[in-house]
Amino acid sequence: MSVHPKKIGFLTFGHHQRGNGSVTRSALESLQQTIELAVAAEDIGLDGAFLRVHHFAKQLTAPFPLLAAMAARTSRIELGTGVIDMRYENPLAMAEEAAITDLISGGRLQLGLSRGSPEHAYRGYEAFGYGPTEGQSLSDYAREKTARFLTAIQGKGMAPADAGGRPSAAMLPIQPQSPGLQDRIWWGAGSRDTARWAGEQGLNLMSSTLLLEDTGVPFGDLQAEQIQLFKDAWTRAGHAGTPRVSVSRSILPVVSDYDRMLFGKNMGNDQVGLLDGVQSRFGRNYIGEPDRIAEELRKDAAVMEADTLLITVPNQLGVEYNARMLETIARHIAPAIGWKPATEATLV
Repeated sequence: MSVHPKKIGFLTFGHHQRGNGSVTRSALESLQQTIELAVAAEDIGLDGAFLRVHHFAKQLTAPFPLLAAMAARTSRIELGTGVIDMRYENPLAMAEEAAITDLISGGRLQLGLSRGSPEHAYRGYEAFGYGPTEGQSLSDYAREKTARFLTAIQGKGMAPADAGGRPSAAMLPIQPQSPGLQDRIWWGAGSRDTARWAGEQGLNLMSSTLLLEDTGVPFGDLQAEQIQLFKDAWTRAGHAGTPRVSVSRSILPVVSDYDRMLFGKNMGNDQVGLLDGVQSRFGRNYIGEPDRIAEELRKDAAVMEADTLLITVPNQLGVEYNARMLETIARHIAPAIGWKPATEATLV
């Protein structure tokens, strides 16, 4: 089991569209509601507010302005991403934006990075002006950019100083720097092999409800194996300290007729299918009465092994609905898996 205290936060895609049942009809409403839900989550006593980043979609995109706004309205909870697709990023510009956001938040930034999942646009990163070299895989390209980003936030020289129109031997780091940010970088791993790589690099592990492989065992067991391989790789590499591990789950407690109307008929089983031509396993939804969900989560090996659980929220149902859902989880479900509220503000 992890030595870190159990933390629980929410993860939002920030979907917005005009449609039946949606109270998040525009990008503006999505952004405003994400900020308000972060405030509500902190009041409830939760530990984090995380953003899923997707380009060319009616979801959340450039995360740092939004994270900075969330930081200005909160004081305690962790603020993060799950995940930023590094194929789309300029590593040095991102290093500056991340450092600024981390300083504004008082060192609360938790950045999840990755190669990313399939996007809505075909080779969308090329429209941003980026792309791998000939023969380079997209995974290697994302890792190369990540290495440059990590070098930058560690304060190492990234460009030669100007010496009267010629390069100096002195190398300049990006500014500003935010000490400690390098210890709060996570890698979104979609397989056991990428989890090993994250451990070797000394990054924290962020694992979602999708694994790009299937061995026939329940999703939680496969993910727990992934977590153990990550920790073993971290130890073999000789990194100091203890890494953090997060998993995400869709948890939908049914406590009213409205909940039952929305979710009562949904299946709660793992799904297996093809993604990018690879047989993949998708984690189940946890739907039902809180006591039953609590019992089922205690049997989820990955949830119990991870120190951080991110709850994906149906954000188009609005702040009031999602805050009430998160409070139900905090009161009646989360304590069963070892979580304690960071504040007793609304749980007394």
